[in-house]
Amino acid sequence: MRVLKPVLYSAIAVATLASCKTISKIPVPAGSNTVVNIPAKKAELTDYEQENWQHLDLATDTIPGMSVNKAYDFLKGKKSVEVVVGVVDSGTDLKHEDLVDVAWINTKEVAGDGIDNDKNGYVDDINGWNFLGDSYAEHLEYERILMRPEIADAETLAEVKAYQAEKVEEAKNTINRYGNLKTGAIESDKLLAKYFGKPSYTKEEVEAINTSDAALSQAKGFATQMFGYFETLKEAEEYFEKGIKKAQKTIDGDNLKTDYRTVVGDDAYDINDKPGYGNGNTGHSEKGELHGSHVSGVVGATRNNGKGMDGVADNVKIMAVRSVSEGDEYDKDVALGIRYAVDNGAKVINTSFGKGFSPNKEWVYDAIKYAASKDVLIVNAAGNDGKNIDVEKTFPNDAPNLVDEIADNVLTVGAMSAKYNEELPASFSNYGKKNVDVFAPGVQVYSTTPDNEYKKLDGTSFASPATAGVAALVRSYYPELTASQVKHIVMNSGTKIDLEVNKPGTGARYGTAPVKVPFSELSVSGRVVNAYNAVRMADRMINGRK
Repeated sequence: MRVLKPVLYSAIAVATLASCKTISKIPVPAGSNTVVNIPAKKAELTDYEQENWQHLDLATDTIPGMSVNKAYDFLKGKKSVEVVVGVVDSGTDLKHEDLVDVAWINTKEVAGDGIDNDKNGYVDDINGWNFLGDSYAEHLEYERILMRPEIADAETLAEVKAYQAEKVEEAKNTINRYGNLKTGAIESDKLLAKYFGKPSYTKEEVEAINTSDAALSQAKGFATQMFGYFETLKEAEEYFEKGIKKAQKTIDGDNLKTDYRTVVGDDAYDINDKPGYGNGNTGHSEKGELHGSHVSGVVGATRNNGKGMDGVADNVKIMAVRSVSEGDEYDKDVALGIRYAVDNGAKVINTSFGKGFSPNKEWVYDAIKYAASKDVLIVNAAGNDGKNIDVEKTFPNDAPNLVDEIADNVLTVGAMSAKYNEELPASFSNYGKKNVDVFAPGVQVYSTTPDNEYKKLDGTSFASPATAGVAALVRSYYPELTASQVKHIVMNSGTKIDLEVNKPGTGARYGTAPVKVPFSELSVSGRVVNAYNAVRMADRMINGRK
C-alpha cells in the first residue's frame, strides 16, 4: 500500500516515452498538491444531494464527492470498452431493476442444463458463483477457532481466547448501552406520537417542535440524534433489540453450539475438498441479505435510466461471487472467489469484508498474487473498527507484516462523510498511514437493495465499491493501463485534503473526546478519490494531453 515514488512528466516527455516504451512502463504522475479551500456546507443536504453526494464535486457543489458527473463531462465523445467487475460479497439481486441490465452473463454456459459447458469447474454459473450454497448464517472466525482449535497455532489460539474474554465484556456493556437506547427510542416514540396525534412522523416535523415541556424536549433531542442513523424510532428500537440478543448469545456461548458449514457440505479448512462446491444461485437468500446488492449498485447500477440511482461506472458488468455470509467469511471461499472472478474475466474485484483472524490467510495471499499475475485490480474495504490497521491486523490485507506488500494490485479504502470539516473521515473507519491508500464516500450512501428497493448505508464496504467504480471507469476508457497503474492513478489523482479532522475511533461514538489529527495522516495518499482527476491523469498518460 505504499505509494510508488511519483515522477511528473510533461506532455512532451510522456509522448516521447510512449513512443519508445510500452504504456505499461509509463510512471504514474504525481498528483497536484493544490487544496480546495471552501467553507463547510452548513445547509442540510437536499434529497437529491443525499442520494447522489458521492458523485458531486467539492469545488462546485461544496460537497466532497468524487466528481463523477464532472468526469463524464470530460469523457464525452470518448470510446470505452466493457469491464467486468467481480463483486466478492454476499448474495446479489441481479434481477433488481437497476442491476438487471448490468449483470454479467457467462455466454459459454447454458442455463439450467446441469452441464459444465465451459469446463471451468462450475456447473450453470450464469451470473457468477455461489460458494455458500444455501448457507446464510455463520460464525465469526474467532468462534470457529474456539470450536476447532486444531486449525490455529498456539499463539493464535491464545490471542483468540483473550479476544473472546474481551468480546464477552463488550457484550455486557452493549446490553446495558443498547438497553438504555432501546428504552429511549420507545419512550420518545410514545411522546412524539401523542404530540403529533399519529403513529408516524418525519424528521422535519420533529425538528420543528418548539416546546417548553422538558420531557417532550428530551424526546425531540433523542429522536433528532437517532434520525442521523435510522429512518424511524421503531427502526432504531428494532436495531437495538437485535443487538441485545446478539450480545446475549456471545455471553451465553450460543454461537459455539452450531456448525453452520454442514449446510455447504465441505471442509472449509481444506481448500482441495469438493472443488466446485456451491451452486449457481448468486442471489440473496433472504431480504436481509442486502450487502452484495448495495455494493453492486454503488459500482455500476445502470446510469441515466430514470430509476433509483446511478452507479459510478457506465460500461461495466457485475459478476456476483457469493463468498460472504452473515458472520465472518472463510478464507477458502474468499481465495476461490477471487480466483473464480479472475479466471472468468474480471478486471476489477471488490472485496468489502474483513475480520480479525485468518487461519488460512496464505490461501488469500496466493489468490491476490494470482490476480496480480493476470493484471486484475482488487479494491478492498479498510474495515469499520475505527482502528489503526498499521498496528492492528485486519484481513484480508496485502502486507503480511503490515509493511511489505506481496503485490501492487490491492487498493485499500477508508470511508468519509459528506461533511468537509473535522467530521470528514467516518468515525468508524479504519485508517493507516501505511495500509490505507485513500478515502472515499462511505457514510449514508444510497444504493440498491433486494426486491427493487434502495437504502442508505454506512461503511467502508461502500467506500470500496465507489473506488472500484472509478477504477473500472479508468480501465474502461483507458484499457491500455495496468492494474498497478490504475491503482496509483486513483491514489495520486485524489483531492488533497488539508484539514485537521477527528481521528476515527474517537468521539461520542466511542465515549471519548475527539482527537484531532491531520487528514493526511490517515492514509498513504492523504487524499479522497476523485473520478474527474483520475480520468484526466489517465488521459494525460495515454495521449500526452495537458
